[in-house]
Amino acid sequence: MAETLVLIPGLACTSRLFEPQIAALGGERTILVADHTRDDSISAIATRLLRETPGRFAVAGLSMGGYIALEVMRQAPERVARLALLDTSARPDSVEASQDRERLIALAQAGRFDDIHSRLWPRLVHPDHQSDQSLQHTVVGMMRETGADAYIRQQRAIMARVDSRPNLPGIEVPTLVLVGEGDAITPPDIAREMAEMIEWASLVVVPGSGHLSTLEQPERVTQALRLWLNKD
Repeated sequence: MAETLVLIPGLACTSRLFEPQIAALGGERTILVADHTRDDSISAIATRLLRETPGRFAVAGLSMGGYIALEVMRQAPERVARLALLDTSARPDSVEASQDRERLIALAQAGRFDDIHSRLWPRLVHPDHQSDQSLQHTVVGMMRETGADAYIRQQRAIMARVDSRPNLPGIEVPTLVLVGEGDAITPPDIAREMAEMIEWASLVVVPGSGHLSTLEQPERVTQALRLWLNKD
């Protein structure tokens, strides 16, 4: 019987981030989407996921979701049958990134939550998708569904995350490392670093995609996930 697939969205994202993949893969296995909005640390989010997910499962996380997936792997490696790290990093937050996050938190606290999207959008997607109004509408909708309070908790959790690189060589399950070739937030070099440190990893670089690969190139990402899910 196919393992349950647990999907973990990124910062200010909801299940809509994986809508194309859920539609394509949902007939083949149970798919759950983790709740990453209620806790203020990566560790606590991972603990909640493990508590709410039965048995052994496959886990795939994008961006912040990848940080959580790596923490799940650290807390309970025996529960994880396979791991997918999409447009993410094993590194801790840099000083510059944390300073940027503090500025965005200040906007949210000042009641200017809607201003955050316009600041992030140019770096979120591939240049070819900058003018995609449907995609932009989806991203704005996910942010509004998340809300300012949960967004602030998520940013605090991301800023305090640990360096996961020392744990990568110990990962011994089929692992997919996937990244958009135009990802400006967690670029291909970061993905390559992770893939080279995990003996069981396959690296997929998705052309024509930025940081939101599941929505920018849904068919290519679904194909990569299906191959990963069927790998012995």
